Amino acid sequence: MYRFLLSRQWVFLTLLGLVLIPVMIRLGFWQLHRHEHKVANNKIIAAALKAPPVPVESVTRPGFEVPHEDLYEAVSARGHFDTAHEVVARHRTAGNAGTGDDAGGQQIGYHVITPFVLDDGRAVLVNRGWIEGPDDPTAFPKIPAPPSGEVTVFGRLRPDETTSATGIRNPKGLPPRQIMLINSTMMSRYMPEQLVGGYLEMVSLSPGGKPSSPALIPEPNHSDIGPHLAYAIQWWLFSSMVPVGWVVLLRRERAEILAARAARSGAAPGPGGDGTGDGDGTGADGSGDGEGDGSGDTRGDTRGDTTADSATVSV
Repeated sequence: MYRFLLSRQWVFLTLLGLVLIPVMIRLGFWQLHRHEHKVANNKIIAAALKAPPVPVESVTRPGFEVPHEDLYEAVSARGHFDTAHEVVARHRTAGNAGTGDDAGGQQIGYHVITPFVLDDGRAVLVNRGWIEGPDDPTAFPKIPAPPSGEVTVFGRLRPDETTSATGIRNPKGLPPRQIMLINSTMMSRYMPEQLVGGYLEMVSLSPGGKPSSPALIPEPNHSDIGPHLAYAIQWWLFSSMVPVGWVVLLRRERAEILAARAARSGAAPGPGGDGTGDGDGTGADGSGDGEGDGSGDTRGDTRGDTTADSATVSV
């Protein structure tokens, strides 16, 4: 009955289902892990944004890699800006730091990166915000100057950008004072001061408050958890539908085979069926015709001839 399962079509279909089920289950867990990472990341950001700022010297140093648990940690730095070594990061949107933030607009421009010399002689890179790009992308744009003299910068600590972490390529031959990645190790080659690891996204200045230009990088969105949990459930539902679909196809194939067998059985002659009845009827008709017509005619003719012959002899 189920011998059709050994056909090439059904063997392929079964093997395909056996491959798809674990793959879909794994994809579901992958989306679940992304959901968990997003939730944990949101908690880290929310806690960091609520915490009071700490001196940047207490959380980073030259060559230091900012750990994930210190992401967006509120920090403060006291010193002065070094505009002589100021650069711009290319291809940045008005509300995106280029590292996965989702807030803000999509107009392409530059992020202004200005070294900030600390009181101890070291320096930290400060992302002062976004400006619109000039018509000539090879020209250095006009940048509003920061406050001169001693100031305190408040900001969010960010790790050094890398191609692997951000997906931003770092080609050679860029115009002077233009960069693709905000990276303290790369910038330290052109700086007289020793740079600490990571950089600051500026939030405000003291004195000065919140400058209107360059446009400050908006606070990261830490309330959106994304669609990953829904995707995980979707993949698991797909994996459960594979065996259900296989059984449905199996039953449909079996029903079609049984229907074809029944149709063939009804069309073929069999003993005691219509063919036998037709044969009997034909025999009966032939016998009746032979006996009635042949016997009657023969007896009649014979008797007549015999009577006639007898009468002739008598006469």
